[in-house]
Amino acid sequence: MIPSLASTVPRAVALTCAAILAGCAYLPSSGPTARDILNAQDSAANALGFTIADLSPDLVDALDAAPAAVVVPMPPMAGNAIFERIGAGDTLSISIFEVGTTLFGPSSGLGSLSGGIGMGPLPTTAAGQAMPAVTVASDGTIPVPYVGRVMAAGRTPRELEEAIRSGLKGKSQDPQVVVTVRDNLANSVMVMGEVKKPGRVPLSVAGERVLDMVALAGGAAYPMTDVSARLSRGPISLEVPLAELTPESDANLMLRPQDRLMIERRPRSFSVLGAAGKVAQIPFDAPKINLAEAVAKVGGPGDSQADPRAIFVFRYQPQSSPVIYRLDLMNPTSYFLAQRFAMRDRDVVYIANAESNGLTKFVSILNLLFSPVYTTNQFFRK
Repeated sequence: MIPSLASTVPRAVALTCAAILAGCAYLPSSGPTARDILNAQDSAANALGFTIADLSPDLVDALDAAPAAVVVPMPPMAGNAIFERIGAGDTLSISIFEVGTTLFGPSSGLGSLSGGIGMGPLPTTAAGQAMPAVTVASDGTIPVPYVGRVMAAGRTPRELEEAIRSGLKGKSQDPQVVVTVRDNLANSVMVMGEVKKPGRVPLSVAGERVLDMVALAGGAAYPMTDVSARLSRGPISLEVPLAELTPESDANLMLRPQDRLMIERRPRSFSVLGAAGKVAQIPFDAPKINLAEAVAKVGGPGDSQADPRAIFVFRYQPQSSPVIYRLDLMNPTSYFLAQRFAMRDRDVVYIANAESNGLTKFVSILNLLFSPVYTTNQFFRK
């Protein structure tokens, strides 16, 4: 006897339901539940050694106190006198003033000089001679008439004046020397990248810092929230977002000669995954953004699938183990903590699925299967 279609279909559905129940763990999902994440912390799958920390007032205070940017130690620098040192490639202006019998000739008369009451007559001639602009050679020397080559590199203008004056003794009567640095290549910083006026910027004796040098280069070509500064000093480099730099921060380093400052466009962003109202990568668009603002930008937890007790922030920290911060939005205190928790570049906000999502999806699949069966049974009963 061949069984009827009405009796065969329910048996097939029953077998299908059994198969679905057996594979319920493999139902489609947007990510793990809170239980899955907590269990993974102590499992062999935790190869990175991440830890989970519940947000609390003490933890948020500690995160606020910690610097957002890790400052890499830079090679030590000398005192402010280094900014006055002459180096190879610098262009100098040298003027030599003489009284009495002049060595260079009266090319620039300074007028007659006379003594005061009770003083004898002073020499009647005084003249100053400006030498042509001279560039410091690669060996650090410059040519000076009647003196020869004088070592200029490594000396300050005052020290070079005294060296030239000493060389002229015996050849000129009481010479006076003035040295001015016209083009200071040795004591400068090369500013490159996304600034309005890239190029070589000389350092002053006051000592410029990173933010000062960006301003001297005309400022960043993009908003500071999208720009990063990379300072290179020899083999060591430090990179920090300009939005995180303040005049008093440790990362706003004092610059030294031959530093290189690269300004690059590096938009900061965070990602939101899981049972959120919208899965997206969100740009900061502000110097700072907190966790409450980050969750709100994607519409918050999805009402039909999210677990509001399980909002996680995955933060990868190169200098230490990764950390997962957990926030419970069912606790009113958490909303205040979320306003104080500062997001960082490349953070991942994950809104966990509710535990009941698996059962809800299973029931939905059963409804899809039973609907045609019910229709078929109704058809054969007629």
